[in-house]
Amino acid sequence: MSDSPDNRPDLRISDTDRDRAAEVLREAHAQGRITVDELDERLTSVYNARTFADLVPVTRDLPATQDAMAGAAPVRRRIGGTPRFKLSLAILGGASRDGQWVVPPEYTAVATLGGIKLDMRDASFAEAETVIKAVAVMGGMEITVPEDAEVEVGAFGVMGGVDHGGEGPGAPGAPRIRITGVAVMGGIEVKRAPARRPSQGELPSPG
Repeated sequence: MSDSPDNRPDLRISDTDRDRAAEVLREAHAQGRITVDELDERLTSVYNARTFADLVPVTRDLPATQDAMAGAAPVRRRIGGTPRFKLSLAILGGASRDGQWVVPPEYTAVATLGGIKLDMRDASFAEAETVIKAVAVMGGMEITVPEDAEVEVGAFGVMGGVDHGGEGPGAPGAPRIRITGVAVMGGIEVKRAPARRPSQGELPSPG
């Protein structure tokens, strides 16, 4: 049986684990679930915590606790690896890249009279920051980013459109993704989605 917060609550936690718990508390306060005084009190407990068991009473009555407290799961081995793919190209057709693959520091996607689906929610990232260069010419592109990633969308439309729905801040330690490019009489959609996590002990395949 492998060590995890579920079967070894006495395991020592890291600063990343504390930051993750603190993020749960800040989100709960933003949603009106706890008061400012409760937030301050619980944050003090979080940063004084030494084991996963110490975090349980601080977060157990809040939603999203299971995901946030699952050790390193949200950022599980996410940074590092050797990428094999650097380009998606769709001309009068379609292309897709998804599943467990390694995203390089720079990735280019070009859709001309075609469509591309680029899904990074189950991917690992060669480096902490990634630039996606997206070009859609009379075509469409759907880019799915991990829900915990920091995402900046700098692409623009020329007689076309860019959906910035996935843009926003990320969780501590999560990948940073910058999306640049242009949609010419086409469309680029950026959206967030949770990872389809592998079973315990399963590692992402190189890609």
